[in-house]
Amino acid sequence: MSGGEGSGRISPDDFRHIALAETVSTNSECLARAREGDPGNLWITAARQTGGRGRRGREWFSEPGNLYASLLLIDPAPVEHLHSLPLAAAVAVHRAIRRVMPPGSPEVAIKWPNDILIDGRKTCGILLEAEGLPDGRHALVIGCGVNVAVMPETGLYPVTSLRQEGATISAEELFAHLFVTMAEALSIWNRGAGIAAVIDQWRAAAKGIGEAITVNLPDRSLSGRFIGIDVDGRLLLDTGSGAPLAIAAGDVFLG
Repeated sequence: MSGGEGSGRISPDDFRHIALAETVSTNSECLARAREGDPGNLWITAARQTGGRGRRGREWFSEPGNLYASLLLIDPAPVEHLHSLPLAAAVAVHRAIRRVMPPGSPEVAIKWPNDILIDGRKTCGILLEAEGLPDGRHALVIGCGVNVAVMPETGLYPVTSLRQEGATISAEELFAHLFVTMAEALSIWNRGAGIAAVIDQWRAAAKGIGEAITVNLPDRSLSGRFIGIDVDGRLLLDTGSGAPLAIAAGDVFLG
């Protein structure tokens, strides 16, 4: 990762931005450019995606007026530290959204691992994808989809949009904030060396810690009390029967 690699000193000036009218997906566009030799630290945004996707291969409905943005990083950290990057990404997006919400607006919070909620309803999803490149480099993409103007119904969770919650901004204006907050979060994360500070910020913004939740796994559902996350970003669930369970992936339902 250029611009202060290994030092943590990263600023918005270290990043480039390409704005597209339409693409299949901003994540796919970033990975394609990485295969062609792009050095990374590249943001790609699109007004419209024709094949956006979410976690676990789910379709991401890409309505015009919302923000679709992906950041390409090349060799952003040693492999053993990459597990913590989704937490830093969530902190960055959370900060960007908070900065554009009007006074007195509902709570903006992070739902594990990296969805953003407003008043308990989903307004943003974050998808990280990684790929080894033929030249030995490793590409990692942070993809963000934010409901700015439109709130497509997904059926899985209640949803909202920034406009619905009183923020009268455009996708381009929100991206200007995200461009800055992501640089700030990556500086704190510092290639994984700053994970303790990132976890503190993530916990401060998290929804549901100390509360009853249900986690849907591929083969079963688990219920218990959400007691936090560990240093690897795994959800810690107290089921009342022994040591807390550390869960690396799943769909969380609050309440």
